Amino acid sequence: MAVLLKAAAKKGIAPSYVRRLLTAFDKAEGGTPGKQVVSKPPSEPLSEPLSERERDVLRLLGTDLSGPDIARELMVSLNTLRTHTKNIYDKLQVNSRRAAVRRAEELDLL
Repeated sequence: MAVLLKAAAKKGIAPSYVRRLLTAFDKAEGGTPGKQVVSKPPSEPLSEPLSERERDVLRLLGTDLSGPDIARELMVSLNTLRTHTKNIYDKLQVNSRRAAVRRAEELDLL
């Protein structure tokens, strides 16, 4: 099961859910409670690649556009933009727009 979950994580399938399942799986197998199996320190490459749409959002996060402006530019709802942004932050292991752009530059994603 863990092999399948890791394969799903690599393909970007339901990243948050897969991460939670892997964490629960690790705990059930006697791993360290609270340890996230999928996440890696910021200096290592991403364990879950950004989707094409997330890359689009990330490129626009590096501009001066506001959230609503980015949503309009991509023709998505503000809620959808927020979901993409949250997924980007999770995958890059950051908690702000500026940090996401900086991390993406470090990884040559932009």
